[in-house]
Amino acid sequence: MAGFKGCRKIGGSQIRNLLKAKDVFLFDCDGVIWHGEKAITGAPKVVSTLLKQGKNVFFVTNNCTKLRENYVKKFYRLGFTDVMQDHIFSSSYCLALYLRDVAKVQGKVFVIGGDGVRSELHKAGIPFVGDEDDTPDATIFNCGLASDVKAVLVGHDDKFTFLKLAKASCYLRDPDCLFLATDADPWHPLQNDRILPGSGCLTAALEVASGRKATVIGKPSPFMFQCISSQFRVDPAQCLMVGDRLETDMLFGTHCGLDTMLTLTGVSQMKTAQEYKESDHSINHSCVPDYVVDTIADFLPAFEED
Repeated sequence: MAGFKGCRKIGGSQIRNLLKAKDVFLFDCDGVIWHGEKAITGAPKVVSTLLKQGKNVFFVTNNCTKLRENYVKKFYRLGFTDVMQDHIFSSSYCLALYLRDVAKVQGKVFVIGGDGVRSELHKAGIPFVGDEDDTPDATIFNCGLASDVKAVLVGHDDKFTFLKLAKASCYLRDPDCLFLATDADPWHPLQNDRILPGSGCLTAALEVASGRKATVIGKPSPFMFQCISSQFRVDPAQCLMVGDRLETDMLFGTHCGLDTMLTLTGVSQMKTAQEYKESDHSINHSCVPDYVVDTIADFLPAFEED
């Protein structure tokens, strides 16, 4: 079914038949199963029921601010008591795997990012440096530059500075220095009609400063699915990707050959999906979902009918 993007709003027996046809479910987190510290109504029961039915359930998130262990704690805190750490794939975890197992980086990584990224690198045994040795009055004119930096990594960093940008730009003058980003998300919704700039903003600044393009590890790059496949050997034809963002989650599903479902509890809405479907630009068609539901709680009546 992947490849024909119908953008169909489904319910009832259509959801029931889809659930029966799929063995693997990939869920984004923010906007799909929770909002901040509040679970989407019905989401814990959906996840628990899928697992009890013997389905494989994975969580794929571009949020790089937490260790997987901390995600498990959040899941449990919000009522998702059956979620295992091995089934959580964050952009920071996958980036550490990429550096260790794919790039096999031999040297240090300069990090623009928070504790989640640094902790995953530490667990993977990858040496890294940041701004910890800079004095308060340090500038690019007098600061130290670490030797043997073989990669620059950009993730969410609420302590981002001009000095970090300048130092990263210097390291990237070496054409053999890798330039990696956890994700390209431009912003994230907050309460009271506010937004939080995403990692994509920081990456874009460094791309302009360095004249180079970053390799993005998180969605919509297929590498996150490759991590899942290498550990669990899942069949793309048996997978359903469920997310709330067309340009990230739906595009990720398309890149990986998965059927996709948009839930309307997060960023993207039906109007935009229809506009993409009717667009004259083929690139927009890759962001169109196969299916649309108001919320993943729409799965619950389908379970009850079994």
